[in-house]
Amino acid sequence: MRRLRIVAVAVFVAACRTRSVSDQPAGHYGLGQAAAAAEIASRDIDVGPDGAGLPPGRGSASQGAAIFATKCAVCHGERGEGRPPMYPALIGRDPRAEQFVFGQQAGLTRTIGNYWPNATTVFDYVRRAMPQPAPGSLTNDEVYALTAYLLAANQVIAADATLDSASLARVRMPYASRFVRDDRHGGREIR
Repeated sequence: MRRLRIVAVAVFVAACRTRSVSDQPAGHYGLGQAAAAAEIASRDIDVGPDGAGLPPGRGSASQGAAIFATKCAVCHGERGEGRPPMYPALIGRDPRAEQFVFGQQAGLTRTIGNYWPNATTVFDYVRRAMPQPAPGSLTNDEVYALTAYLLAANQVIAADATLDSASLARVRMPYASRFVRDDRHGGREIR
């Protein structure tokens, strides 16, 4: 059995070699291929806290409510209350609460309305990671609509709001000033 495994590994390695060792750059194992510019561009979709990278599109909170009901509620609940332990609550903010007590009270439920520092992060995360069964399948208009719905449901923006790249970049989250900006630039000091 051991001899069979060794032969199988040797055959696999031989099959993966497409060029001679002298043709390969240092550190290259002869597997895969260089990514094409279009492939890189299709994955380069991150959005910064300031809104840099937001794509064209627009969506309203009412459109987002309908999308949430069909594509999100099965995991996050009909009212965004979550389904622990897998699916977190998304909606839940008391606009009268002026205290930010997450540092003093462990175990508090963190939602978009009471904890996230940047509205653009909501867009970025939904666009890249949701819905869980098919991440990246939403159109930009659907993501703007869902973001508008989530922000409106958390009483961050008006219930009848419509978002696009310019208006989303202007949204200020209720507790944004309570977060410390990560100004690390990498290197040896970062471990």
